Amino acid sequence: MTMTTDTRPRTAVQLQTNGMGDLVWHAEYFRCIAEQSQGGQVTVIAAPTTMARDLIGHEPWLREVIDFDRRPRNGRRGRHSGLDGLMRMGAELAPKRLDRMVMFSDHPGRAVIVCWRAGIRTKLGYGATWLQRLLLTKAPRIAMYDGPPVTGTYLDATAFAIAQGFCSAPLVPHINVRPDALARMRERLAAWSQPGFALSIGSSEPFKQWGAENFAELAARLARTGAGVLLVGGPSETALAQAITAGIASELRPQVLSLTDAPVADTVAAMSLMRACIGNDTGATNIAAAVGTPAWVLMGARPPLMHDPSRMKMLEGASLADISPAAVEAQVLAGLA
Repeated sequence: MTMTTDTRPRTAVQLQTNGMGDLVWHAEYFRCIAEQSQGGQVTVIAAPTTMARDLIGHEPWLREVIDFDRRPRNGRRGRHSGLDGLMRMGAELAPKRLDRMVMFSDHPGRAVIVCWRAGIRTKLGYGATWLQRLLLTKAPRIAMYDGPPVTGTYLDATAFAIAQGFCSAPLVPHINVRPDALARMRERLAAWSQPGFALSIGSSEPFKQWGAENFAELAARLARTGAGVLLVGGPSETALAQAITAGIASELRPQVLSLTDAPVADTVAAMSLMRACIGNDTGATNIAAAVGTPAWVLMGARPPLMHDPSRMKMLEGASLADISPAAVEAQVLAGLA
């Protein structure tokens, strides 16, 4: 066994929420915790749907990613579902000899069971209820955010990180681009029209979806300015990207490129090469802002995102359907000018 003189605790951080955008919101706080942990690194425990390996797997502060396969979206029983699954997770963590678990969660009970089985003594969490305070290690507590839910997750994480002394002020979300992914995307986009605009066309919920017709009109408007337009989504958005492209005049289609087949790391790299990103309230628009690309988010009448006001602008209206492509084009071009 390798001996070390580093007396800082060997640390895991656990993320309760399941989305890529949620991971992006937390990554800078994970980095701060790593700075106070053994070897300057942390183990990240997160749902597979966060795509943590693709988003932060290359970060120097990351020791490893461990999937918490508790509630998969495809209907199967997760490896870590139920009490037996939590015990299995704890058994998998036990050989890692972790000293503490930092839980970004408002329901830490399941992770506490994992900690018990893994032999992790220090369990830090929000502590917002008497039961949490009973289960968790004694430490500063926070009052949970009680406003509109859009960025409540980020605000709770921020309050927790500051209360625990991991940082002294709110941190704007940031992730680094994988160099190999950046090289691949530079090559793939080399012959494409520039400057490019990314349209984030995916959505986790139907009420967040602006629609193929609107995206097609916006893409055509941007293409007429001489810009390239990148339709960004995952494999499940392939048909939507095809519908958008079909709605664009044939002479403009060469300027519109669909990117629904790329690994997440390559999509992140592509976002970093864009002049701006415009899209639904989804992980991709959060990723764009986190790599430094100005992002406009189609919100309609929903409460605004508040975690990155300098790079994320809200496109608001009486409803999502009331936001016109012409108005979006005007607002984005004016903002960039």
